[in-house]
Amino acid sequence: MEKVIYCRDVGFDCNGVIRAKSEEEAMQLAAEHATTVHGVKEITPEMVTKIKSVMQENPEGHVMT
Repeated sequence: MEKVIYCRDVGFDCNGVIRAKSEEEAMQLAAEHATTVHGVKEITPEMVTKIKSVMQENPEGHVMT
């Protein structure tokens, strides 16, 4: 099942959407996005918890808006 993270749900004023095949991949992509786009220097345990709390599961092929 696809994992989806909306950057705005994490607390950033950003329309970015992370889509991945696993939680691990989604977390890696979210960390890369946070550092490159938002200038985050360190992914804290609190950020990891927040990101995981807003991560959604999307059945393959389902279009989310």
